[in-house]
Amino acid sequence: MKLINDYRKLLAVEKNTELKELKTVYRNLMKDCHPDKFINDENAKAEAEARSKTIIEAYHFLVSIAPETIAASLAQYTETITNAGIEDFQYKRQTLQVTFADGNKYEYFDVPKSVYANLVNAPTQARFARRHIFNSYVYRSVSKIVAE
Repeated sequence: MKLINDYRKLLAVEKNTELKELKTVYRNLMKDCHPDKFINDENAKAEAEARSKTIIEAYHFLVSIAPETIAASLAQYTETITNAGIEDFQYKRQTLQVTFADGNKYEYFDVPKSVYANLVNAPTQARFARRHIFNSYVYRSVSKIVAE
């Protein structure tokens, strides 16, 4: 949750901020710190580039976990967690990344180490994850399969 809170603080938005408002905040911040505004000052330009990259990263991250984004992809997500088996998973700093057999990858945030340990030791990892992880933690799609 620290990453999420840090990004929200950076963009000065609340948890329930809608995508339209998030986009407006993002655009206004980018106008203020765009590197092209600092043509004659190389140090300020370098700082603006670094700040712009951070703002862009924060914006894209918050868009990926926004309720509207989650709702738009809910059918595909439900299909994946229901029918596709778990192919692989990785855990790092309370973020669990799950790769499914259909090629989709999702990140789950603030998963306690004890829940991860239970997942590793579960007799049926997919069942454990469906019951205790998939609908319990903030998630986002990391990669999507292109429909042919």
